[in-house]
Amino acid sequence: MNILFKALNDPTRREILELLKDKDLNAGDIAEQFNMSKPSISHHLDLLKQAELVVAIKKGQFIEYSLNMTVMDEVLAWILQFKPEVQISKVEIAPNKL
Repeated sequence: MNILFKALNDPTRREILELLKDKDLNAGDIAEQFNMSKPSISHHLDLLKQAELVVAIKKGQFIEYSLNMTVMDEVLAWILQFKPEVQISKVEIAPNKL
């Protein structure tokens, strides 16, 4: 899980994940959204792949990246286990609020 948190620690990689939540993109499309070199973007994408946060599929001469929702769901479930459950024993509603 260390590689996962390393991947999520960088703001550029988090922004790439945000871009991919809307639609699958190739590396060139992703690189256009940033003011950095394509090799730098490639490095970020490689770390996201190593963490299994993204999946890369070759389509013709391009590689298309998409979110790996299975890993996202697993991470979210793991994090949510630390949230204390709220128990409501009685809820009082003021009559004028109804």
